[in-house]
Amino acid sequence: MTTLVAVSQRVAVDGRHGERIDALDQRWTVFLSRCGLVPLLLPNDPAAAVALMTAAPVRGLLLTGGNSLTVCGGDAPERDRTELDVLAAARARGLPVLGVCRGLQVLLHAFGVPLRRVEGHAGTWHHVTPSRSVNSFHEFAAVGDAGPLTVLARSDDGVVEAARHPDEPIDGMMWHPERCEPFVDEDVRAFRGRFLGSAR
Repeated sequence: MTTLVAVSQRVAVDGRHGERIDALDQRWTVFLSRCGLVPLLLPNDPAAAVALMTAAPVRGLLLTGGNSLTVCGGDAPERDRTELDVLAAARARGLPVLGVCRGLQVLLHAFGVPLRRVEGHAGTWHHVTPSRSVNSFHEFAAVGDAGPLTVLARSDDGVVEAARHPDEPIDGMMWHPERCEPFVDEDVRAFRGRFLGSAR
């Protein structure tokens, strides 16, 4: 049986052809397959994305990385609107949600947590508590607390690296599990738990 997960996409701008392209790193499909999941790619059009996610038998929503939010100077407002709308649709149905990098930023923003520019978190590996090293590709994050979300991991400089909603099936992480070679078993278990069972 195919287990579908709705997956958001980045906006890539092709200036030569005047196109705004929805795109997803191919490593996501490989990683999700390892987790027993198949991605249902959502277009960056709010109404179409919500309609597709509602019509398909998805087991949850994955908010992926790429593109800064417009509140952080990003240039993909259609993606902001789409992800906030599909997040609201997922919450209304009680579907699990998992945000990665920008995806956690979207969750924090949706819950009113301010994001700020951070140094030393783009293109590097660093330690996070409780005890692991993770890759890092972000320039914006929450620092200190995560508002209504429970902080699960943070870097040594206080950046929130993972968080979970205390009452809803919503999690987020700042690192990219799909970019790890080989994939990390802990990340695979987290995705399987969130979308195929209980991660609590």
